[in-house]
Parts: sequence; structure tokens; C-alpha cells
Amino acid sequence: MYQRIFVMVVSMILFSYDCICQHLPARLENAIQKLSKDEQFKHAILSLYVIESKTGNVIFNKNGQLGLSPASCQKVITSVSAFELLGRGYQYKTFIGTDVPLRDGTLNGNLYIKGAGDPTLGSDRWPGTSAPIVLKKILSVLQKKKIQLINGDLVCDDDAFTTETVPRGWVWEDIGNYYGAGAWGLNWMENQYEVTFKTGKNINDETEIITTIPSSIKKEYMFANFVKTGAKASGDNGYLFSAPFNQHIIARGTVPIAEKGFSISGSMPNPPGTFLSMVDDYLDKNGIKISGAHWSNSGHLMDNKPTQNPKLIIDSILSPTLDMINFWFLKKSVNLFGEAFLKAIAFEKKTVGATDTGIAIIKEFWSKRGIEKSATKLMDGSGLSPANRITAHSLVTVMQYAKGRPWFNVFYNALPEMNGIKMKDGYIGGVRSYTGYIKSKTGVEYTFAFIVNNFDGNAGTVREKMWSVLNILK
Repeated sequence: MYQRIFVMVVSMILFSYDCICQHLPARLENAIQKLSKDEQFKHAILSLYVIESKTGNVIFNKNGQLGLSPASCQKVITSVSAFELLGRGYQYKTFIGTDVPLRDGTLNGNLYIKGAGDPTLGSDRWPGTSAPIVLKKILSVLQKKKIQLINGDLVCDDDAFTTETVPRGWVWEDIGNYYGAGAWGLNWMENQYEVTFKTGKNINDETEIITTIPSSIKKEYMFANFVKTGAKASGDNGYLFSAPFNQHIIARGTVPIAEKGFSISGSMPNPPGTFLSMVDDYLDKNGIKISGAHWSNSGHLMDNKPTQNPKLIIDSILSPTLDMINFWFLKKSVNLFGEAFLKAIAFEKKTVGATDTGIAIIKEFWSKRGIEKSATKLMDGSGLSPANRITAHSLVTVMQYAKGRPWFNVFYNALPEMNGIKMKDGYIGGVRSYTGYIKSKTGVEYTFAFIVNNFDGNAGTVREKMWSVLNILK
């Protein structure tokens, strides 16, 4: 009796599951057709690829093999590649070195800070990486060696990464702002600075730059300020325009009326230079004098001057592990971390910390795991370039591959959760994208990628309309 009832219940569940699976593609097709007819998507390209996570069976495929701009969804490719090619426990090392032995409290030579592309050096995201802590570590190393005078220069050896700090394909409007910070051989404070404007009392009044953080930025660069005062509560509509190794920073746009000033963030044109300036100043205030100048190898290369490297390493500074860095890379979409991952892969595998080298290694890696090289046109490691092209099938392949790896839990936990779904999102002009995992009410899990290019109008309403499609999978 009970056995018969049990069989009947199981049969009903399986029948219900089969019905859901049969109707799901049709429901998704109807939703995509409806979306295509929406005025916002009249001239857009839509791609949705969905598989059942457990079996790998394709549930729905709309333009899954079409290469589209993925925006920040590209980060999952960089993230998973870094876990596999560098390891979840990988740490960047920054070395402190000299070119001569230390004697009698004096260094009769140069003091070197040798970078290896650590993107967390000076970052406030971890207690042990903040700028004050790093400066104290450098001071402590010298104090232990009883150094009071450096009779030479303060040099940043940043040769680990190439001088092409910003990937090709990034646009002028992005590279001067905080999210457009490129990866250098020595990164500092996430290569960002903050500038505060004193606003006028009326709309369209001129503004004045009153402070920068770090304060040395205001001294090191020439600001051309064209920012005007906007309406109260109008938000950040200010932009900073600059380029690597450039001494000029142009500020444009508007900032809202604010009694205590309004701050926006930019990307440092020369992070090693700012770092050395802060180290020099900090050591001087703590009784260690540097008789010479401070300069970086990358700066000397730009000026056609010879570079130098340390002959002796006296100590080092370790970054947090890769899985900890990856958490912020995916959770808060920190572009710098992705570019540093890409160049670190290139440096560790080919001893050349170049974006193009890292891309070639990643494409080769995935070509052996089911993704044709022609399906991934990569320009960077973060997805900021509008010239990136990736298929939804490629994103699903990467996400599905991750599920079988021993580090999957830390990868999964780093994914943002939005609309009740664990997924990475992407947004640049005219592009919205999502890739992740959805578990339905019946317990079936799906792996998906959803990309829209060239939509029109408000990005917020596009997001809501895309989420309504994804809700069908719940």
C-alpha cells in the first residue's frame, strides 16, 4: 500500500518536472520575442544561453554563439583563469632592496622598492595593506638595519609589468577616472586619488579644487579645472581626463552644490611616482634622510634614461591571497584587479607582464576546454573596453567549468547576489549583461549567460526587463 503511494508520488513529481522542462524553452522564447519587440530593444542584439547545471543539457539558446560586448561579465573569465593558472593561494611580492651592503647606519647606494604588480599595495580593503601600514613596514625594515642616511636615490623597480599600463581599447572618457586605473609594475592605493571641489552657491558657478587625497597629487600635477556647479543633489557628473605619464589632469562636467565640498575620484597618471613621493616624505619625517632623487624605471624608460635593479633583497611585503583579492574583483567589480591578474599570469608563465601575453595564455587555456579562440576577442581583463567580444556560450562554459573545481565555493561566494540570483553583472554604454547560477523552486539549477548590446534609453529599466526574463528560470 505505502509502496504504491510512494511510487505514485514520485511519478507525479517526475511528470511535473518533465512538464516544467518542456514548457520552459517555450516560455523563454516568448519572453525573448516580447523583449525584442520592446521599443528599448528595437535595434538591440540579444543573446541568452541556458543549460541545466547538473546534466549540461541545453535548455535555451538564442544567439549563444554570437560574439557580443560582455562588459564586466568578462571578469568571470579572468577570475576562473587566475584561479587555475596562478592558484587560489597566489600572493604578489613587493621587495625592498639595495645595490650595496649596509654599513654603520648608512646606505651608500640606492634604496629600491621592487614591485611585482601587487594591486593591493596601499589599498584600504584589508587592514594589512593600507598606505600607513605599508609605509610603516618600509620604515621598520630600515630601522632594523639601523639606517639613518641613504646616500643615493630612492628607486622604484617596476619592470615586472610593461609600460603599456592601460589596455588598448579603453576610451579616453574612462582612463582618467577611478574605474579606468591601469595595472603598473608597482600599483599604489589602487592607483586612485580623490579630488574635492569647493562649489559655488548657484548653478553654473565655477568650482575650485581645494584638496586632493593623497595631498601630493595637487603638487605633482597641473589641473585644468572646467567643472561647474550643478543643481543640489544632482549627483556626480564630473569627469577627470588624464593619461599615463602625463602631467596634466583636465576636470570637466558638474558637481552638485555642497557646503563642505564635493569629491570625485580619478586614476593616478603615475602611481610609482606618487608612491615614491609619499615614501620619501614619510622616511624624512621619521629621521631617515635620502640625499638623492626618487624615480622609477618606467619613468626612465619614458625619458630614454637607463634603468637600475637591486642587487640585494633585504625584505619583502606580501599581498593577500588571490582568493581574497578575487572577492573584491567580482563583488565590487574592481577593474584594476582584473588587469593585474592578467599581467601576473603573463609574468609568471612567460616572464613578460603584458596584457597581450596574458590574453594569449588565457585563450590557449580555454581552447583546450571547449571554447574556440575565435569565440573570445579579448582586449583586457576587466571588460571595460567596448571592443571586447565574447559569446554567451563561452561565459556558460567558464561558469560550468568552475563548478567542478576545488576552489568553486570561494568563487561562488564572491559573485554578487541580485534579484535573488548569484550572478556577475556588466554595464557599459549600450551594454547590459549577466552570467551566473539560478536554482528553481523545484530544485533544478541552471547556468546561464544573458547579454544585450545596443539597447536604447534608461539602463535601469533594461535591467528590470532582463531580470523578468531570468525570473522564468526560478
